[in-house]
Amino acid sequence: MQNHAMTTLRLLPILFLALSLHAEKSAPEAVPLSPIATSQEPFIKDGQLAGAVTLVWQDNKLLSNEAVGFQDLETKTPMQKDSLFWIASMTKPITAFAVMMLQDEGKLSIDDPVSKYLPEFKGQMLLKEKSDAQTVLVKPARAITIKDLLTHSSGLVTNSPLDADAIDVLTLKEAVITYALSPLKFEPGSKWSYCNPGINTLGRIIEVVSGEDYARFLEKRLFNPLHMKNTTFWPSKSELKRLATSYKPTADGKGLEATTIKYLTPPFSDKKRTPLAAGGLFSTAEDLLKFYRMVLNGGELDKKRYLSEATLKLMTQNHTGDLKASFTEGMGMGLGFHIVVTPTAVTATLSPGTYGHGGAHGTQGWIDPVKKTIHILLIQRAGLKNGDASPMRQAFHEATAKMMP
Repeated sequence: MQNHAMTTLRLLPILFLALSLHAEKSAPEAVPLSPIATSQEPFIKDGQLAGAVTLVWQDNKLLSNEAVGFQDLETKTPMQKDSLFWIASMTKPITAFAVMMLQDEGKLSIDDPVSKYLPEFKGQMLLKEKSDAQTVLVKPARAITIKDLLTHSSGLVTNSPLDADAIDVLTLKEAVITYALSPLKFEPGSKWSYCNPGINTLGRIIEVVSGEDYARFLEKRLFNPLHMKNTTFWPSKSELKRLATSYKPTADGKGLEATTIKYLTPPFSDKKRTPLAAGGLFSTAEDLLKFYRMVLNGGELDKKRYLSEATLKLMTQNHTGDLKASFTEGMGMGLGFHIVVTPTAVTATLSPGTYGHGGAHGTQGWIDPVKKTIHILLIQRAGLKNGDASPMRQAFHEATAKMMP
């Protein structure tokens, strides 16, 4: 008995070694990140970015979908592929798409004056001159059209008097009335000027023409059929656990601090808060991919058609001609989408005709119809000098180009 015990003791180190080797062999190996995801790591290490989700879809298959960094720096919650983001102005093309669905159905024409659907715009005046001594208003050469709203060339005010403090508590109807009561800044169609009120006005037109609340229309006609289960104006409590915190640079520029989401007052799940057509949506990379795949596929996905190919082609053409448009060089404006006319600088690796949109906190979504590629970069970084020309976006596109077969 004693000899048996001694033998067992002598064998224990060998048994432990065998078990250890078996455990090492059985443990799943960590999957290395692709250059697409690691393109964001220098910004995370430098304290310029908390984390990111990157997704690239090419030629009808997933090339990359990865998460790096942190969803929240204070709690050290890692970023996940299903982390939720405020996509801000990436909401705009979705709103525009809904408008074009109504045109496909013959319920409106983008060449119609806005006043045909919203009478409060009848007789809207143009601000000709303003000084301490006088304000001169004149009749514009023509009324603004739905197309003007879609291309940011309407001349509507950039912000109405109520926008600063109350835009998220006014209904779309109330907010749009304040836009209509404000004089135009320039002749419709004469220049490009980015205009959130114009897109919110489109949201109100959707309500009037469809007879449904704007948010309900999107849910019923787009989000539910496309199974975009995490795309909403009002994230639930469980979804908010996956919300990536928004950050801005600290005063000394050496790090990041949490910041608020403009125009979206907490609690985010409160449905009394107005669904802003210009920038109120929250979503995930996976959900956005479903919408972009449908668009890249000519308006159809999984044998369900959402928009005619002809109308989608109209949306993704440059409608602003030689007008200086968008936020980077070589760009034009489609109907809700920004269009790459001449690839340069941050768009240098994209094809002419690529279209998409960014968001206030650096989010980006672009479709390259030539390379049949979808580019999604989700970050939550306020205070960027130009979100569309951010170093994060440039690194993302350049790394993606190198990964292309």
